[in-house]
Amino acid sequence: MRPMLHHHELSAAVRAAISAAQAAGTLPSFDIPDVLVERPRETTHGDYATAVALQLARPARMAPLKIAEAIVGHIALPDYIGETTAVAPGFINFRLSKVWLQSLPDRILAPAGDFGRVDLGQGHKKAQVECVSANPTGPITLGRTRGGVIGDTLHRVLEAAGYDVTLEYYYNDAGRQITLLGESVKVRYLQELGQPAELLDEYYQGDYIIDLAKDLIAANGDALVEMPTDTFAEYARERISLQQKETLARIGIVFDVYFREQSLYETGAVWKTLEELRKRGYIYEKDGAQWFRTTGFGDDKDRVVVKADGEPTYRLPDIAYHWDKAQRGFDLVVDIFGPDHHATAPQVLMGVRALGYSSDFVHTLLHQIVNLVRGGNQVKMSTRRGLFVTLDELVDEVGADAIRYFMISRSANSPVDFDLDLAVEQSDKNPVYYIQNAHVRCAGIFRKWAEAGLPEDADEDADLRLLTHERELAFLRKALELGDVMEMIATTCEPHRLAFYAYDLAALFHPAYEECRVLHSDVPEPLRLARLRFYRTARAVFARVLELMGMSAPDVM
Repeated sequence: MRPMLHHHELSAAVRAAISAAQAAGTLPSFDIPDVLVERPRETTHGDYATAVALQLARPARMAPLKIAEAIVGHIALPDYIGETTAVAPGFINFRLSKVWLQSLPDRILAPAGDFGRVDLGQGHKKAQVECVSANPTGPITLGRTRGGVIGDTLHRVLEAAGYDVTLEYYYNDAGRQITLLGESVKVRYLQELGQPAELLDEYYQGDYIIDLAKDLIAANGDALVEMPTDTFAEYARERISLQQKETLARIGIVFDVYFREQSLYETGAVWKTLEELRKRGYIYEKDGAQWFRTTGFGDDKDRVVVKADGEPTYRLPDIAYHWDKAQRGFDLVVDIFGPDHHATAPQVLMGVRALGYSSDFVHTLLHQIVNLVRGGNQVKMSTRRGLFVTLDELVDEVGADAIRYFMISRSANSPVDFDLDLAVEQSDKNPVYYIQNAHVRCAGIFRKWAEAGLPEDADEDADLRLLTHERELAFLRKALELGDVMEMIATTCEPHRLAFYAYDLAALFHPAYEECRVLHSDVPEPLRLARLRFYRTARAVFARVLELMGMSAPDVM
């Protein structure tokens, strides 16, 4: 079942009712505004509500409650709405039909398997999500992991929202960092051979550099002593890149495209970008350097794009890369960066605008840091000194599912305190356990059903009108919200909403599980089959939500 976004349909119905009321003379003539229909915080106010009558008081020169009553008097109700009421001071409340809500399980379980899909991308719009994009100079760190999980979750949601999505990694295989990598490995290679070589402070310090050097010795002995730094850089870059891919795959992140920064130099795109900016009047020379006139776009000062020694700053290849994105015709591009990009990301988009494109199709998402906490104390880390917890180590300790959940458990604007002790706790205090245990409980019901030798499809023709318990209906109402959540995430790029939704869904499920028994001998057979259908639905909903978060849906824990 593809969830209908009822707030849009109700908005259209309210606008039509206003027009009908005007035609009947019940409301005066005025321009009909967009109508916002939302879910009220208090369920006692209904399932949906609008305050449009309050907004119309001035143009209509009428009391808001009178306007609301006129709208209700002319509205054509869709079949899923049971009642519509106008209440003081001028709200219009909508309540779902109980019979329609009770029939929801059959629509969720329909063979099309469309539950949790919306049509924002209309099946043809193209989106690109760029995330991680770490230099291939070391293991994946926790900050890059957070960006990756945010990006991959958005990738999954945008696909479910009808977009053709490309998950992309901008592979920084050019520049000073790669040179430093090669020099670091060569020094460790020479040291492991007992030859004099000094590891400078600016070099990479981690044990993984020593491991690379040992591997080179195992394969080549001392045959590489006279080889240039580039040889060591190329070897290390390839090895580290492969390790990064394998590590990210452990938490379910697999990229469609690895875009090499070096390719922008090989094709001449970097210098074409510079010349195009120059032709458009945005480049000038000063002190031997090439400057980009970013002040023309509101920047506080112009920025160097090519230094006096002829080497581009990071801005120029980044602009060239985004020019390439614009030319590939994406309707939506989501760039996911760490907090250190807050100043530079806008300058790259200024480059896109200077090249003749609107930058409105680019949504830049900056996420905050991840703090590891163990025993109530923060774990200290330093990437440069090689003192950091890698993603591989974290997967080994807490598992992929905990990583996926905790990385989107807060808004990207907020730091994440990743509690290692909580992440492995097998109790309801751990939100990962709490959510996945809902799926486990559903699976357990069907396992016991099968063990009793009862038919698998016994609930197909169940009388769903017997689902009258308020716990059951509350869960179904929350399940229906998945479409709204998907639309919100796809339009705001805020995947933490999915983590919040999953937790709220579990919070409604567990009391229903405790109170709405299905296998007990005192449950009448018709009700047993209806509830079996309910739990089959709950299992499908949790499986879908966990899939969207990139997490597993276990049958046992």
